Formats: sequence, structure tokens, C-alpha cells
Amino acid sequence: MDKLSFHNPLFSTYAVAACIMILKAVMMSWLTVVRMMQVKAGFRSPEDIKKTILNPNPSSEQLAPNEYVDRIRRIQLNDLENLPFFLVAGFLFILTEPSVALAQWLLYGYVVSRLLHFAAYFTARTHDTRATLWTVGSLILIFMSCWTLFVALRP
Repeated sequence: MDKLSFHNPLFSTYAVAACIMILKAVMMSWLTVVRMMQVKAGFRSPEDIKKTILNPNPSSEQLAPNEYVDRIRRIQLNDLENLPFFLVAGFLFILTEPSVALAQWLLYGYVVSRLLHFAAYFTARTHDTRATLWTVGSLILIFMSCWTLFVALRP
């Protein structure tokens, strides 16, 4: 069976987890725009406050930081800081051919930790809560990376 085939349950597990994480990250851009349009604020560039159909009453105040919009931007930045590591580490990990059960626990565990991290950040939970959820995902990445190194360095 080809390792990079959807007939391979390891690759399918990775593909599902990766797609969920990619979609989640992309949705943050959409959520940012929705929030900006809701409050007509949190814009970033001077040209954003020109009069248009979507912004009929522009104001320089629209360029001021807006916590409602910036919270989503911070969540997205956190995704962009973490997602590439997951995509690479997860892909290399499945190439080591671990058991399907282990791969599912780790890959889906990472997805769950990131979705819970999003929920905690979105609802303004304490840093301790977010840090705990981030740590779970980080430890999964460390485990998968060390596993891959061990397999790759084995004679």
C-alpha cells in the first residue's frame, strides 16, 4: 500500500487532521472581517478608511486598535505560529508508520487541543487555561518529532 494514499489509514488520519487545522486557520481571516464589519473598526491600513459601499461613513477612529477585532487577530497569529510545525511534524510522523491508534490519538489530540485553545482564547479565559491547552499540543509535537528522529536515526 502506498504511504501517501487515502487507502492508507495513517495518511487519511493525517489528511483529516491537517484539513481541519487549515480550515480553522483560514476561518480566522473570515471571522476578523466579520468582526471589523460589525463594529466598523479595527481596520489596519489608511486606505481602509476611504468612503466605499462597505464603509459609507469613514473615520480615522476606524484605524484605532479594537479589542473585539484584535482578539481574533491574536488567535490567528497563534495559529500561524503553530500550524506549520504541526503540518510538517505530523506528515513526517506518519511516514514512520506508527500504529493507526497512536497516530489518531496524537493527530486528533492535537486538533482537539487547538480547538479548545481557540475556545479558551475566544471566550477570554485565563492565560493559565490557554497555556495548558497550548502545552498539550506542544508536547504532542515534541513527541511526534522525537519519534520521527528516533526512527530516522535508527540503523
